[in-house]
Amino acid sequence: MELPLRPTRLTLRQLAYFEAVVRHKHFGRAAEACAVSQPALSVQIQELERELGVVLVERGRGSVALTPQGEFVAQRARRILGEVQDLMDSAPRADALGAIRLGVIPTIAPYLMPAILGALGSGGAAARIQVRETQTQRLLEELEQGSLDLLLAALPVSSPGIEAHALFCDRFFLAVPASSDIGPRIGSIAAVAPHRLLLLEEGHCLRDQALSVCSAADKDMLASLGATSLATLIELVAAGMGVTLLPELCLPSVHDDRRVRIVPFRGPAPFRTVGLVWRKSSGRKATFRRLGELIADARRSQQRTVAA
Repeated sequence: MELPLRPTRLTLRQLAYFEAVVRHKHFGRAAEACAVSQPALSVQIQELERELGVVLVERGRGSVALTPQGEFVAQRARRILGEVQDLMDSAPRADALGAIRLGVIPTIAPYLMPAILGALGSGGAAARIQVRETQTQRLLEELEQGSLDLLLAALPVSSPGIEAHALFCDRFFLAVPASSDIGPRIGSIAAVAPHRLLLLEEGHCLRDQALSVCSAADKDMLASLGATSLATLIELVAAGMGVTLLPELCLPSVHDDRRVRIVPFRGPAPFRTVGLVWRKSSGRKATFRRLGELIADARRSQQRTVAA
């Protein structure tokens, strides 16, 4: 015998408000992000708790903490909101590309986005790309809850409910002060000791990739100075504070900088894989793959221009 469904007053708005509280860890900032008053948001969260029969958040002065039940509901809410967005995206569109909310990590965005937007052309398709730049973990959270449609990031990216599509390999090079005695090629990072290897701060995937490349190096040579961008690392290298690993994507930005010298690896160079990431439930996979082909073509065009 099939039991009737229990009527529910649970709404997508409640889930969206709760997800905002989870993301911002603060009722006031969550309300601002949702463009509602804090009392209105609080009422909706209370209604959600009442409907589910559990306490989702521990309310304190200035901030909130999730209960174990809240952690569980937060994961499900992100998935539900993401699938609702995919349902909306799966409706037929009059245009081929449509609006895409694209998340890009900071070690890719400044160096590849101009080529991508140039390939899309001024206006038209380019105008429909909305770019969000931040670290991988934050982008993944926003992808899962439907705030973003697609990510351009360094692979692998591990998270339930997502798919990844590799586009191209991005080789690593060593950036050293122009006066350094290192080079002209190196066999491994260990060969540059006792120079300090400068790294991005915690949270950047490029830091983790650099640490992987440097696994054989002396730990005393690794130095993290809280740098948040490759541009900052390059300035530190130019000032003689150490050396750093740079992805090939960013080399044109230092091409004319006489303070810095680029040293290639001898033999096969270490590399990262750049690719697109989307939700498994997305109804726009074919569109994303077409965009991936355009991005790969834009990268090849970049490389030909630099080589010339």
